[in-house]
Amino acid sequence: MQITVLAVTMFAQNCSILGCEITREAAIVDPGGDVERIVAQLDALALVPKKIFLTHGHVDHCGGAPELARRLKVPIEGPQEADAFWIDHLAEAARQFGFAPAQSFTPDRWLHDGDTVRFGRQSMQVLHCPGHTPGHVVFFHAGERIAIVGDVLFAGSIGRTDFPRGNHAQLLASIRNKLWPLGSDITFLPGHGPVSTFGAERRANPFVGDLALAKRA
Repeated sequence: MQITVLAVTMFAQNCSILGCEITREAAIVDPGGDVERIVAQLDALALVPKKIFLTHGHVDHCGGAPELARRLKVPIEGPQEADAFWIDHLAEAARQFGFAPAQSFTPDRWLHDGDTVRFGRQSMQVLHCPGHTPGHVVFFHAGERIAIVGDVLFAGSIGRTDFPRGNHAQLLASIRNKLWPLGSDITFLPGHGPVSTFGAERRANPFVGDLALAKRA
């Protein structure tokens, strides 16, 4: 699987273009904005877009999704339905944070824990990982040993939980019970910032590393 990352919006959000190297079909994960750049990158990579996947409903992750879906004529899959209230207020969020105008939408498919998303000959497991938002999902490609985690986990940090319906204890449980069991060798792409591995975060993350969790026990 080919992965190309574009930092979009003023929040430098990691929008991922996932390409199937066999079929040249692609999925776009979290197109928060800068739709023209995303379309141009798809053209430059000679990929045929088939799906849009969303980790959660914050404007910097999904604000560009409806426009991109219309332009590319592809469906939107995700997040989990508990994030509908965020998507319903996208226009207000865009105004509040100075983003380009955005509009609410209904995904073509809400996702749930244990679902599978597909494009080309690629498939990814869906993990419901609430805490940052109640409907946040993570996409895991078992063959490539890669997880796209949105704003659940970062290199050296974790997602904020002070937004409406955020839950700090729930976020820690999502990381500990859903992500760590996948394996320390997993490389993860967060919603912002550099990639890391689950092993590196278990060793040194001051919020959710093994030592940090042991002190809370």
